[in-house]
Amino acid sequence: MAAQEFYLNRRKAMRPKMGTWLRHLLLLVVTLVTATIAGVLQPFGAKPVFADVPMETWSDVAGFFYSLPRNYLVLIVQTLQELATNGALLKQGLSFSASLLFILTAHESGHYIACRIYGVDATLPYFIPTPPMIGPAGTLGAFIKILSPMPSRNATFDIGVAGPIAGFIALIPVAIIGFLTWQYAPPQAVVPGAANLGFVFSDPLMMQLMAWIFNVNLSVPTLTNPFYFAAWLGLLVTALNLIPSGQLDGGHAIYAVFGERIHYWTGRIAFAAMALFSIAGFYLYNSPSGFLFAVLLGVMMRIRHPEPLDNTPLDFKRKAVAALVLLIFILCFVPFPIQIR
Repeated sequence: MAAQEFYLNRRKAMRPKMGTWLRHLLLLVVTLVTATIAGVLQPFGAKPVFADVPMETWSDVAGFFYSLPRNYLVLIVQTLQELATNGALLKQGLSFSASLLFILTAHESGHYIACRIYGVDATLPYFIPTPPMIGPAGTLGAFIKILSPMPSRNATFDIGVAGPIAGFIALIPVAIIGFLTWQYAPPQAVVPGAANLGFVFSDPLMMQLMAWIFNVNLSVPTLTNPFYFAAWLGLLVTALNLIPSGQLDGGHAIYAVFGERIHYWTGRIAFAAMALFSIAGFYLYNSPSGFLFAVLLGVMMRIRHPEPLDNTPLDFKRKAVAALVLLIFILCFVPFPIQIR
C-alpha cells in the first residue's frame, strides 16, 4: 500500500488544453458581468428594484407578475447603460464583483492546486453565472470536479480544507477594505440597498470581531459598501462548504479525520440541526434561507463519500489543522444569515 500511495502521489495530474482554458475563462467573464450588475442593484447596491410598484390588490399582484419579464429585461438593459456611462456606478459594481470573484477564485484554486500536488485529476474552476436578482449576487459560486480517486486520507483532507482556508485568507483584505471605507448614513438620508427591501444581513462572528477592531458600529445604518458585502458572501460560502456533510469541504475533512461511520452520522446531524434552524429562523426572524440550506444538506447526506485508496489515519499536524478549520467555521457560520423585516 505504501508503494501504491507513493506512485499515486508522484502521478502527474492531467493538464487542461487551450479550449478548456477558454471555456472556463468565458464562464468567469460572464460571471464578472452578472456580478457587476448585481453589485449596483438592491440588495447589495443602491439602485432600486421595481420601485413604486403598487401591490395593494390581487389585480396589482397579477399585473406585477404579468409584466415582470418585460420589466426585468428593461431593468437589466438600463443598468448596463448606466454602468457604461457612469464611472462611479461602474466602480461600485466592479468593487463588488471583483472582490467576490477574488474570494471564489482563491477558494477553488486552493482545491485545484492541492489536487495537482497529489496528482489527482480535477477540472479548472467552473464559475456559475446567474441572472442578477434571480441569483442575488449574480452567481451561485464556483466549483471544481474531481475526476480520479483520492490516493489517501491525507490527500482527502488536504484537498478538502485547502479551499476554505485559501478563501478565508482571501476575504480578510476585502473585509479590511470594507471597514476602512465604512461610511455611516446621515440621519436624514434614505439608506440604500438591502434595508429598502426589508432585508437584514446577520453578521457572523468574524465580521463582529473586525468591526470591534476598526471601531465600526454595525447597528448604525451605512451607505452601500461593496467590499463588506463581498466579504460577507465569502464568509457565507466558507461556512456552507465547511458543514460536515457529503462531499462538501467539511465532509471531506470529517471523513479524513474520523472515518466513514462518523462522516455518515455528522451529515445526518447537520441536516437535522439545519432543519430545526430553518423552522426557528422562519418563525423568529422571517428568514427563509435556512430551508434552502436544509435542502442542500438533505441532498448532500445522500451522496456517499468515495473511499481513498490508502486509509492510513491522519498525522498529528493535520489534526491540528482540523482544529484551525473548525475555528474558521465558527468565525464564519451564522444560523440566520438573512432576515426579513
